[in-house]
Amino acid sequence: MRDESFFTQIEGYTEVKQDILSSRKYGIDMSRQSFLASELINRLHPKKLVLKVSQVIDEMDSVRTIRLVRDKGHLPPFEAGQYINLSVNIDGVVTSRPYSMSSAPSQTAYYDITVKRTDGGFVSNYLLDCLRVGEVLSSTAPAGEFHYNPLFHGDDLVMLAGGSGVTPMMSMIRQFASFGSNKNIHLIYICRTPEEVIFHKELERIEREFDKFRYTVVISRPKENYEGITGHITSELLASLLQNITDKTYYICGPTGMCDAAKNDLLSLGVRPGKIRQENFGESADVTTKPGWPESVKTGSTVRVKVVGSTTFDAPVGEPLLNSLDRAGVSVPSSCHSGECSLCRVKLLQGTVFHLADSKERVSDKKYGYIHSCSSYPTGDIEIEI
Repeated sequence: MRDESFFTQIEGYTEVKQDILSSRKYGIDMSRQSFLASELINRLHPKKLVLKVSQVIDEMDSVRTIRLVRDKGHLPPFEAGQYINLSVNIDGVVTSRPYSMSSAPSQTAYYDITVKRTDGGFVSNYLLDCLRVGEVLSSTAPAGEFHYNPLFHGDDLVMLAGGSGVTPMMSMIRQFASFGSNKNIHLIYICRTPEEVIFHKELERIEREFDKFRYTVVISRPKENYEGITGHITSELLASLLQNITDKTYYICGPTGMCDAAKNDLLSLGVRPGKIRQENFGESADVTTKPGWPESVKTGSTVRVKVVGSTTFDAPVGEPLLNSLDRAGVSVPSSCHSGECSLCRVKLLQGTVFHLADSKERVSDKKYGYIHSCSSYPTGDIEIEI
C-alpha cells in the first residue's frame, strides 16, 4: 500500500484529493466524451466508404447515373459541388477516379454520380459497360472546394459548364430548386451537339418553374439548320448574355481547355480572380504541347520508373505518373486527380518530371522534393519513394 504521509505535507494536497473524489462521483468521464467525439467525426468524415449500386439510370446513349447507397450506417453529408473518389478493380488493376455528385445534398438516402463515356476512358467506360446493380465499391468521403459559399459568393451566380462538367452544377441547381432559393442562377451549358446535353428536360422544367433560374445551351458543332446559340464560350458571348458581369460569382467546370479559355474571357471582362471558381474535368489533352515541355521528349517513347522497395516498370511519355503507378499495381492514395489534395504525393529521388502549371504543390513539397503524381509527367527515367 502506498505511503501517503509524504504527500500530506504538500500544501493543498487534501483539497485536491477531495476534488478528485468528488469529480469521480459527480463529474463527467471525459474519456467517454472523447470517444463519442471521435465516433461523430468518423461518421461525418470517414476515411473510406463501402457503397452498393442500387440503381443504374440511363440518361442517354453515352451517359448513365449510378445511384450509390451505404449498406451500414448513414451517408456522410456533402456540399453541392463536391465529389467522391471511387475505387475500382479492373482486370486486377486497382485504380480510382473522382466523380462529382449530381444529386442534391438534401437527398440523404443516396449519392448519384453521372458518368459520361470518353474515348479511351479506362474507369468511366468500365462503369458504363460492366457495373451492375448490387455490386459493391469503395470510395473516399465527399471532398472538394468547388461549392457555393454563402458568406462570399453572393446571390448572383453564373455556371459555365462543358460536357459532363454540368454534374456538380446539377447538384447545386437541384439543391437551390428544392428549397425555392432566391439566388439568381444562370447556367450556360456548352456541348458539341444537342444530343449530348445532359439533364436537358429537367433543366428546362426547372427554368419553367423557377423564375430566378435561367438556362442557356451553346452548341459548338451544330447540324445544318440548328436555330439555337452556336460556337464556344467567348467574351463576346458572355457580354451578350450577362448584365453587371463583374458583380457575379462564376463557377466553371468541364474540359481543361474550355475551363482555361472561359476563365481568361472572364478576366478580360474585368471579373476579379476571387470571383471565379474553377474545376477541370479530365486530364490535360496532350501534355507535350504545353509550354515548357522539353522538345527532346516525344510522345510514343517510354521511361523507366523505379519505386524504392517495390518494383521497376516502363511508363509511356505523356501519361500522369499516378496512372502509370496504377497500371503497374502500385497503390498510391489519391482523391482529386487534379493536383489539389496532395494525397498522391511521392518523393522524387532521381530524374525529372513536368508539372502542370495549375498543380497546387505546397512550398514544403517543393522544398523536400515531393511531387503530386496525378499532375506530374516523367520526362526521363526516374526513381521515387512512396
